[in-house]
Amino acid sequence: MDMSVFDLFKIGIGPSSSHTVGPMVAARRFLLDNAPLDDVTEVKAELYGSLALTGVGHATDKAVLLGLMGETPQDVVPTSVDAQLADAEAAGQLKLLGAQAVQFKRGTHLVFHMAESLPEHPNGMRFTLTRKDGATVSKVYYSVGGGFIREEGEAPAAAAASVAVPYPFGTMAELLAHGVRSGLTIPQMLRANECARMSEDVLDAGLDKIWHVMRDCIAHGLDTAGQLPGGLNVKRRAAALWKQASTAAANSLPHDAMHQVSLYAMAVNEENAAGGRVVTAPTNGAAGIIPAVLRYYAEDCKPADPVAGVRDFLLTAAAIGMLCKRNASISGAEIGCQGEVGVACAMAAAGLVAALGGSNGQIENAAEIGIEHHLGMTCDPIGGLVQIPCIERNGMGAVKAITAGSLALKGDGTHFVSLDDVIETMRQTGADMQAKYKETSLGGLAIHVITVNHAAC
Repeated sequence: MDMSVFDLFKIGIGPSSSHTVGPMVAARRFLLDNAPLDDVTEVKAELYGSLALTGVGHATDKAVLLGLMGETPQDVVPTSVDAQLADAEAAGQLKLLGAQAVQFKRGTHLVFHMAESLPEHPNGMRFTLTRKDGATVSKVYYSVGGGFIREEGEAPAAAAASVAVPYPFGTMAELLAHGVRSGLTIPQMLRANECARMSEDVLDAGLDKIWHVMRDCIAHGLDTAGQLPGGLNVKRRAAALWKQASTAAANSLPHDAMHQVSLYAMAVNEENAAGGRVVTAPTNGAAGIIPAVLRYYAEDCKPADPVAGVRDFLLTAAAIGMLCKRNASISGAEIGCQGEVGVACAMAAAGLVAALGGSNGQIENAAEIGIEHHLGMTCDPIGGLVQIPCIERNGMGAVKAITAGSLALKGDGTHFVSLDDVIETMRQTGADMQAKYKETSLGGLAIHVITVNHAAC
């Protein structure tokens, strides 16, 4: 496997890993690859397919400009974004990588091709720069989900440096076979693979940081009211519902714990929709599920060693995400929301089982259940915004992950459908799905609700 846990879990900003994080990275990479820039007179960015159709709602335009200005998803200050962009718009220019100033005008230097897609992926973008002598350089990039980008013609595996690891795997069957031979658990094997790339101290520090960012995101979301940007006038609900739950008698009903888990996930995705700091898990659109189930594990399951458990959870979840990305996709624009919320549910279910001491077979079973019951899920955000149905969908996905984990833990790990089979089914289902149901806002709930609202006017 040519991916690391930190490829799946990346710190960035909302509202989308494929439409915000990826384009920001691609824009900056284009300029870095073509430095020096002191003789550049013009830069043009063109967006295609899903990036164009839902780009404004997903803040792709903002992300591209920030990337050209030199910002990175992990370091940009979310509260500074609007001011930075307003200053650039007012000046009519961008400072490339914070230095070389060029003229900028929307419609001329940032173009949305809504009726055209590029051949390798629905999330395509082309950057072109012009130098003083008239020479031009143009490159095409694809944002392939979860903040991953790929240059046109670049092999998928080339996105990550290949490192020899002790337990290489391209399927769950291979990983399970390693476990039988070695006697190790899935998180133990993933730890060994990661330690071929970095020291154990670096690995643990990175895992702890990911959890801290996730935990802080939940806390901020549970404490922040108001209205989400974008024009749908969607109110943030998590904070008010959390306050209501906190003032009620503790666990007054048996399902109250599940209600709280839903609120954890919704809090994260409200933060994401507002452009806040989140962790791709494996995408921004599905960023609430893993943090919600992790908090449930750390607080409600009362583990003896929560630090070790959280680390095992994240390593195991990453293994599932790697398999889904490698053998299917985690891009809503490519295979629908089954590849985002469905994969996140599977990752969280598997991570929970691992943290609770489940066997490798039970871990695989939990992941399989998590994906199986999201097969065919479309990606049809209303207005191109990562709000409806995305926020509630994360709340439901978190509860389903816990249910999947519980079912798996109560079994012996044997089951009828393998994880590899269900991942391949997800890939084929995504291929068969009409394009209008894959993050274009041209079908499904997005069109139905808007049509009904217009009819009522």
